[in-house]
Amino acid sequence: MWKILGKDAIYLDIPLVWKQRMLELAGEGEKEDKFREIVGKSEVTYMLNGTTEEHTFFIKVPDEITPEEIQILADVALDILKNTKSPCIEVEGVRQRYQVIITNWKEPEIIGLNKTEGMSSGEVFKPIIQALNAPGRLNSQFNDQYF
Repeated sequence: MWKILGKDAIYLDIPLVWKQRMLELAGEGEKEDKFREIVGKSEVTYMLNGTTEEHTFFIKVPDEITPEEIQILADVALDILKNTKSPCIEVEGVRQRYQVIITNWKEPEIIGLNKTEGMSSGEVFKPIIQALNAPGRLNSQFNDQYF
């Protein structure tokens, strides 16, 4: 069974349970209220790296969040994770390695109905192709000893 900050969870509910528990454990104060406000309107996603067995929680904050607010978010999250008695994530009684990433990066959509403006598959690869055949670039593999 999976436990997230002391609460049972199934795999699909991990990000939801983690967000809920972080909001519950935030404590009281001005910084903690700001933390609840930011995390409450942020999307939390989860990823398990099966190779390294490391768990990653992504807090995707809105674009309007300032660097100062991100620092508050990081400070409160660190306090919660350091001071809680329960491990952040536990699988069948074994404490797991994890990381928390705070970001506002959004991956562009290359195809589909919600395609990001200017990000068609051809547009994405144009700078790479142009750089490969740009004049004035020396080909390091070219050896003129045969000519």
